[in-house]
Amino acid sequence: MSATKAQRIGIWTIAIFMLVGTVGSFVAIVLANDNQQSDQQRANAAYAAYQKESEVYQAKVDAQASELSKQYFDTFNQFASRPVAFDAAGVTELKMNDLIVGTGDDITAESSFTAYYIGWNPTGKVFDGSINGTALKAPFPVTPGGVIEGWTKGAVGMKVGGVRELSIPSAQAYGETGSGADIPANTPLKFIVMIVPTPEVIPQPQPSADLIKYVNQGLL
Repeated sequence: MSATKAQRIGIWTIAIFMLVGTVGSFVAIVLANDNQQSDQQRANAAYAAYQKESEVYQAKVDAQASELSKQYFDTFNQFASRPVAFDAAGVTELKMNDLIVGTGDDITAESSFTAYYIGWNPTGKVFDGSINGTALKAPFPVTPGGVIEGWTKGAVGMKVGGVRELSIPSAQAYGETGSGADIPANTPLKFIVMIVPTPEVIPQPQPSADLIKYVNQGLL
C-alpha cells in the first residue's frame, strides 16, 4: 500500500533531520580535529622555543665553566694526587688543614660560597670531584644547610681563594645511612675544598604558562 502524503512528508522530515544530524556530527568531528591539530602545533612551537632557550642557557653555562677552569685548573689540580687510603678509625673529630690561605672574604657558618672539591673514602677511592680530565667542571654552589655538616663547619674561617683539606667523621658526613656504594654507613670522609669567587649567575629559562598548560593537557 502506498504511503499517504502526510506519511511521505513525515518520512522526508525524519530523513532531513537525520542528514542534518550526521552532517553536524561530521562537522563537529572535523572542527575538533582541527582544534586538536592547532593545539598540538602551538604546543610543539612552545616546546621548541623553550628548548632553544635551554640550549642557549647551557652554552653560556659551559662557556663560563670553561673560563673558570682555565683560571683555576692549575692551582687546584696540584692537589689531585692527595686522595690516598687513610685510617678510618683515626678520624674521630673534624680536622682542617689549610693548604693555601686565601686573601678574599671570610667564610662563616652563614655564608654561601662557590667551591671546587675532591672527596674520597678510607680506601682512597674518589667518589666525587670537580676535576674532569684536563679541565674543571662547573664550580659547586654551597648554601648554609645545603651540604653535610662537615663541610659547613669545616669551611668556617677560610677565605675566598683558599684551599683546605677536611677530615670528616662519619657523624658529620653521611652517618648511619651512607650514600651509595662508595660511602657505606658510618664512613668518615676526606675532602679538598677550594673556595673561589662566586661567578655571575646565569638566569635559567623557565617554561612558559602555555608550555605548562600543554604538558598538563598531555600534548607533550
